[in-house]
Amino acid sequence: MRRKKDIIAAWLFLAPAIIVFLALVAYPILFSGYASLTKWKFTDGVNGMKWTGFQNYQNLVKDINFKAAVQNTFIYTLVSVPISILLALIFSYLLNNKVLGAKVLRTFYFIPYVANAVAIAALFFSWFRADGMINSLLGLFGVPAAKWLTDSVLCKIPVIFMLIWTILGYLIIIYMGALQNVPADLYEAAEIDGASKLQQFGHITVPLVSQTTFYLLVVRMIDVFKVFTSVNILSMGSALKANSSIVLEVYNTAFGRTYNFGKACAESWVLVFIILIFTAVQFVGEKKWVHY
Repeated sequence: MRRKKDIIAAWLFLAPAIIVFLALVAYPILFSGYASLTKWKFTDGVNGMKWTGFQNYQNLVKDINFKAAVQNTFIYTLVSVPISILLALIFSYLLNNKVLGAKVLRTFYFIPYVANAVAIAALFFSWFRADGMINSLLGLFGVPAAKWLTDSVLCKIPVIFMLIWTILGYLIIIYMGALQNVPADLYEAAEIDGASKLQQFGHITVPLVSQTTFYLLVVRMIDVFKVFTSVNILSMGSALKANSSIVLEVYNTAFGRTYNFGKACAESWVLVFIILIFTAVQFVGEKKWVHY
């Protein structure tokens, strides 16, 4: 009898969380999966959903805008993630040593991460516009002004810079926590053996924080695959094919063009599968370079 009461009490405590999960997580996921197999214009209501099978997915293969968005998202991810992680590891290694004003520098590095994303994007927009700070600085060296925000080749650069700048402080803090667990006697022994600082960094620091690197690589890659705010603000809501992203394309399909929720759901599920594949590949490959 006592056990039965404990079970009932446990379910009562779990009920609010389970209800929220089913209503706000599980149901939307399942419904979006079903909607991706239909032709559904949101303004027609639920009754306007027409079953089309995998037609939306087949159309995405031929969709120039979506393919461009996928390509751009891959570029953002494969460029910004490795650079940001490498810079964070280097800066955290330097700050972990006796550096003048290290505590102040840590604070300054972390500010962009906690700042409002829209405000930061607006700041980068002002920097990279035709009459902005970047062109003014380049002009001092005789470099002609560039159209950073509208040129089909250059428009990805401001987005990549913003992705790196906003996350760098967070990555540094995480790495500094990992570096606290690296035994100091390993560095002392390496120094006695004549190892340089660069050799100590490559043969001691990098392997012993590889678990942290793996975690940050997985989390950051997932995060960049979902990039939206930086692209949307830097393009002022009218992203070109040259700098759009998958999530921005989903948004435009669902709300900005034809209210085609069926196609937008299909695009979302393609993003889910891409993230799953990349994450699975990283978990398979981590056995070769992560040290436990």
